[in-house]
Amino acid sequence: MRYELLVGLRYTRAKRRNHFISFISLISMAGIALGVAALIVVLSVMNGFQQELRQRILAVVSHVQLSGPGNRLDDWRAVAKGALEHPRVREAAPYINAQGMLTHGQGVRGAIVRGVLPAEEERVADIGRHMRSGSLAELKPGGFGIVLGGELARALGALPGDKVALIAPQGQVTPAGVIPRLKQFTVVGTFDIGMFEYDSSLALMHLADAQTLYRLGGAVSGVRLKLDDLFAARTVSAQLMASLGAGVFASDWTRSHANFFRAVEIEKRVMFIILTLIVAVAAFNIVSTLVMLVTDKQADIAILRTLGAAPASILQIFVVQGALIGVIGALIGVAGGVLLALNVGTVVPAIESLLGFKFLAKDVYYISDLPSDVQLRDVVTIGLVSLAMSFVATLYPSWRASRVNPAEALRYE
Repeated sequence: MRYELLVGLRYTRAKRRNHFISFISLISMAGIALGVAALIVVLSVMNGFQQELRQRILAVVSHVQLSGPGNRLDDWRAVAKGALEHPRVREAAPYINAQGMLTHGQGVRGAIVRGVLPAEEERVADIGRHMRSGSLAELKPGGFGIVLGGELARALGALPGDKVALIAPQGQVTPAGVIPRLKQFTVVGTFDIGMFEYDSSLALMHLADAQTLYRLGGAVSGVRLKLDDLFAARTVSAQLMASLGAGVFASDWTRSHANFFRAVEIEKRVMFIILTLIVAVAAFNIVSTLVMLVTDKQADIAILRTLGAAPASILQIFVVQGALIGVIGALIGVAGGVLLALNVGTVVPAIESLLGFKFLAKDVYYISDLPSDVQLRDVVTIGLVSLAMSFVATLYPSWRASRVNPAEALRYE
């Protein structure tokens, strides 16, 4: 072992005459640990929110959507077959996307109407897992059944088995003039995804019924695709547009809901910067600790210099001391942060029960529980940043120690 490391570790373990220095060292170590733990927990919760939001959106929105000019695709089977030839495409399902107005009793609500084939739709989206009553399988061709979002059904006052009237925006020409087309549907189920945007506006019906209502014949609005990797959606959509021809347009979930994920990503970066300042403050407490330690150890430094120690060796001794504070603080913070992040689902309800207060009320927030997703990349980045700050904080006081003049230091000893 090099003597610089040996002396540095011995200084760290030795009982100091000035206990205030030891106290400041412990405060610095605790500050680094607290900052690192807070960073890991906050970023893990942000990752969890992002993952939860993605899952809820993809329960309704497919990875990639192919459509034609004017929101109409006539030969959709050929398009679906061509898309399935791509190695990353796993499933394809046709859909019709339109607008309408639903009425029931005194309730009137605008709705986004989606015509689907229930069996195929289950393969490209996860609405079936969020059914609160009934199932998509109850949508039969010619049966004119409809599945409503939970908030939409509540606003209309409609229950499963009730009749609702759907008014299509396309008018019907009669001798008396243009009148709206109206069709009665039976509510066969409701779903609750947990996102108000969809729960309050989306209505599903069988593809054949939608084709009849909106007079599309055998055409559809487009084809929805499921990929083996949702993060490859942007690349795959560009490749499909190039391979399927100019009459097919492709869009992916990252573009249609970019604002959600961009907001979460910006918040994550801002929180990283803000919480890093906690680590920075704690790390630069090491400066004051080492400055006081250098003043306390001037006689020892002078003796080492008279024995032949080079200024670089003295610098390394105090770098070892300061770096050790940073390493211990970072390790404690990483261990505590990861442990807390993995148990957020248990810790937060316990705090809520103790305080009698709900942090994320269901009637206010999309997501009422704190999800957590600990990612190794974040943990490693936080650990390295804290170690780098700790190392930088040791340089100035260590340099001052290396500049101590032995004669001046020993004059009054």
